[in-house]
Amino acid sequence: MKNITFLAIGMILFMFAQACQNNHGKHYNNEPKVDSAGQKFIKAAIEGGLTEIKASGLAITNSNNQQVIGFAKMMMNDHTNADSALKKMETSKLIDSLDTISPTHQQLIATLSKQNGAAFDKAYLTMMVAGHQAAYDLFTNAGKSTDADVDKFAIATLPTIKMHLDSAKAILATFK
Repeated sequence: MKNITFLAIGMILFMFAQACQNNHGKHYNNEPKVDSAGQKFIKAAIEGGLTEIKASGLAITNSNNQQVIGFAKMMMNDHTNADSALKKMETSKLIDSLDTISPTHQQLIATLSKQNGAAFDKAYLTMMVAGHQAAYDLFTNAGKSTDADVDKFAIATLPTIKMHLDSAKAILATFK
């Protein structure tokens, strides 16, 4: 009787091990489901968005100019929505990322946080123009990825980035 019990337990363990091996190969592949160009795009877009959200939060609290504050609120809303979509794509494509702001952008935000008044507004808008020009270039070149989701997101978001760029330039022009 003991031998039959051990044999039965052994068979169950063997079947369990086989089931785990088969599922591992089919369902637990941790390789990213997007090419390296798509991974770089998603990571750069998230990092840029996080930077602009942080800088726009400063603008809302540090600026006295209603036009700048309105622009900053638009940035917060639009970039929060875009980052949410990008993070879903990041998860679905199995991309590892820390979703943090780069040291270079952290330094820009630190410098920006030390300014106030018209100097702050001008520095913030200059940062937004540079950031949105870089984003426009990034999103225009997203077609280098072979991933249809990356391409679709970039094409759909490009008009908003262009509008942000044009708005930042227009507001900045009033400070000269």
